[in-house]
Amino acid sequence: MPPVRRALISVYDKTGVVNFTRRLHQLGIEIISTGGTASVLTDAGIPLRTVEQVTGFPEFLDGRVKTLHPAIHGGILARRDHPDHTTALERLHINHIDLILVSLYPFEEIAARAGSTRDDIIEMIDIGGVTLLRAAAKNFQDVVVISDANQYDIVLNALEQSGGDCPLELRQNLAKEAFSRLSAYDAAIATWLDKGLVGEGDINPSSSNQGGTKPVPPLKQGLGLWKVMDLRYGENPHQKAAFYVENENLSLPWKQLQGVELSFNNLQDVDAARRLAGEFTQPACAILKHTTPCGVGIGDSILEAFNRALTTDPKSAFGGVIAINRPFNAEITEVISGIFFEVIAAPKFESNALTILSKRKKLRLLETPIPPHQNETAGPDIRRIRGGLLVQDWDEGFPELEEVKIVTKRSPTPEEMNALTFGWKVVKHVKSNAVIYCNHCATLGIGAGQMSRVDAAEMAALKAKQVDLDLHGAIAASDAFFPFRDGIDTIAKTGAAAVIQPGGSIRDQEVIDAANEHNLSMVFTGRRHFRH
Repeated sequence: MPPVRRALISVYDKTGVVNFTRRLHQLGIEIISTGGTASVLTDAGIPLRTVEQVTGFPEFLDGRVKTLHPAIHGGILARRDHPDHTTALERLHINHIDLILVSLYPFEEIAARAGSTRDDIIEMIDIGGVTLLRAAAKNFQDVVVISDANQYDIVLNALEQSGGDCPLELRQNLAKEAFSRLSAYDAAIATWLDKGLVGEGDINPSSSNQGGTKPVPPLKQGLGLWKVMDLRYGENPHQKAAFYVENENLSLPWKQLQGVELSFNNLQDVDAARRLAGEFTQPACAILKHTTPCGVGIGDSILEAFNRALTTDPKSAFGGVIAINRPFNAEITEVISGIFFEVIAAPKFESNALTILSKRKKLRLLETPIPPHQNETAGPDIRRIRGGLLVQDWDEGFPELEEVKIVTKRSPTPEEMNALTFGWKVVKHVKSNAVIYCNHCATLGIGAGQMSRVDAAEMAALKAKQVDLDLHGAIAASDAFFPFRDGIDTIAKTGAAAVIQPGGSIRDQEVIDAANEHNLSMVFTGRRHFRH
């Protein structure tokens, strides 16, 4: 990597900048700076050249134009490995700039501050700083870009340890963080503008949706999102909704072949169903209602898998969503002819099935990859709450199944182990607290969203009883540990033979003792799968 010989410092927030710049100077790095930053550094006794001295052009328009000059951006954007670029700089007497430090005008802070006028806020839309960061981040192989004071120490340590060099991996990470900052910054500005401007005064936050003429704001707070389509409605008919993607080049992850418009709830159910059906390599079917499974089945054929899934809870399946991981064929179409479903999702619909289903005009048919394409979850799992966003990794995969721990005197039989594996894959997708009963190929009873794990176990047993499904010899799967032995006692009464759960309770031994008393086999996975 090219050594850092020259740095441009331009910060609104000057916290820590003097110490940072002094250490750069001690490394023999030439300093260029702007306006107020230059004054602070000069007062601290740090030698520097002003941008005006470099460009030969004064700042003007009240400081709106100062770094927007070829002598600055040529020095940043020139490729060190392009001889033509080097020749051009030499001809124009322009020097390379190897490090850019910029903190942007605090647009978000001023826009949120009570009493800020329109002009106050507009003046906080940074132009020169954004351009410097973008140029440096684009040329990260040759230029170190710092967009946050939290990066000072890591950059200084790298420079001091290498005598002025900075590793490529660090340069790339800094560029990524710069572009992330720019994306959030620009999105905040766009959101503010979307609220509407009123006269010469303050922003009127309620002006953007008067009369209900605009179904969904096309812009968003701090996220790089693109609206693809408006939805029929949100969770309830009075709520407007839309579908966004995180990359403007992405298309919809489904193709709607027929049916009425999709709603917010439809898409949540479809997403949950296709994720669940996608957990299995065998022909699999998942039937969901309100994002919770009514039944799941696998089989030698997709029809067999569907019949097993439907048997679990045919009453709740009414008005639900079906997802299968094989082409939807005429055999299944004939079976569902008398049952109302909202949506069917499959990787493909065979032509003879489409001919039959076309008579059900309102039924939505979505052709979509199952399991979903990997790029659909490339970013984090993001959920909004009042006041901000919750961000987490996706709960994907089952590495824990490779090393389950048998904790009871009786080990599970091979058939029970197959059932435990099947149940574990399903219970991950059930609303917490969750307990399910199943065999090796189908769910038998599903207890979802209960406040007590005992209630979840009892609810699952009640569901099985309602459709005369026998739980003797079945297995039970719990998405989280049993805090007391009463959950195991409840499961034992059903005739179930084995249990899979994460373990990790302070009363694990009490729970294990209960399983041994009932001659249950039990395995711990060491990994929880809450789904809120």
